[in-house]
Amino acid sequence: MDFLQNHIESLIFCSSEPLKPEEIKHTLNEMFEAEVPEADITATLENLLKKYEDENFPFHICKMSGGYQFLTKPAYQASISILLKQKSKKRLSTSSLETLAIIAYKQPITKTHIEQIRGVNCDYAIQKLLEKQLVEIQGKSDGIGKPILYGTTDKFMEYFGINTLADLPLPKDFAGAKNEIGELNEGEHLPHSDTTQENNQATGEPSHE
Repeated sequence: MDFLQNHIESLIFCSSEPLKPEEIKHTLNEMFEAEVPEADITATLENLLKKYEDENFPFHICKMSGGYQFLTKPAYQASISILLKQKSKKRLSTSSLETLAIIAYKQPITKTHIEQIRGVNCDYAIQKLLEKQLVEIQGKSDGIGKPILYGTTDKFMEYFGINTLADLPLPKDFAGAKNEIGELNEGEHLPHSDTTQENNQATGEPSHE
């Protein structure tokens, strides 16, 4: 029996977020009261990745956000999506998703720059994204007034199932888009802020955004 593999497998299984190799190493060192070679941990992680490639397992170990986490396989996405949708209290609104997309692709970016791209006030959307820990403050710009810079977090990568920001799809990969974020289709009007749309979505009223 491979005790090291069993211990690492159990650590990944019980972790609610991607478990980084250094966290595994620190835990094992303390438990065994001895230094566990990084090479052994790396080899074990590779073995576990291969183990769960077997189609008999409905889940596998994914490498994301610099760590390892158990996730269900895409083949079972339909049923799981229904369950999660039923349990979900509230999904990201359109305005929050648009704001998040701009931050993800343009980071680090100031609120003023985000609003220039979207064409609307983004105070409410940014606040919601901060509360959900999908974006974070990454310092201040050298520009006039030293405005705050925003960027995405590790939780953002977990939320969208990617390992690094390089895994984000390129803008050119989005086919069929008739207008870009911040542009208006014929007949649309700019609201004064995101709050109107967020409130409308909460009450079920139509939005003009």
